[in-house]
Formats: sequence, C-alpha cells, structure tokens
Amino acid sequence: RCRKSSGSAHSANILVKADQFRWTRGEELVNRWELPEAQFYCTGWCSVCGSALPWKSRNGKGYLVPAGTLDDDPGSRPENNIFWASRAPWYANSSDLPTIDGGS
Repeated sequence: RCRKSSGSAHSANILVKADQFRWTRGEELVNRWELPEAQFYCTGWCSVCGSALPWKSRNGKGYLVPAGTLDDDPGSRPENNIFWASRAPWYANSSDLPTIDGGS
C-alpha cells in the first residue's frame, strides 16, 4: 500500500501520538480516504494541490505524518523499516548504492 500511494519503493512516515500533533492551519483542506478492508491504512491529501498530508489513525490514538511534507528537520531519524518482507522485488537498499550529489 505504501508503494501504491507514494508511487515509489516505500514511504517515509513519522508516527506521532494524537496529543503530540496539531494543525496550525489548513485542516479544512484535508481529504481522507480509508481502504475499507484494511485495519489501519488510510491516506490524506490536500484538496488544493494534491500533496500528501498527515492523517489521524482510525482508532484516534495517533497521526501518520508523511516525512517529505516537513519543511524543517523533525529532530529524529528513521528507526526501522516496517513491512520489509513485502518490499518490491526490484528494490535495492539505498545504503548499498553509490551516492551522487546531483542528477545523473
């Protein structure tokens, strides 16, 4: 589901408790879609530009924040890769690849 919604190999998300998250503006522009047969999966996006946006979990205990939407350093770093067993068969771990400072 992360590959389908992001259009990439994975998605980078930050999970936060509901009491640690608040909208400062634009909450009324958030659209939400829930996959009926999924226990947790949902997606949120901006009704103006289509960008991915944070969404509240179905049980209301937390928010999933797409890390790429942040303007500033959140002060934390990735801690794990979840659903590793269902990664795309073509995916190569990025830490195993050479780095290039610009486009190729």
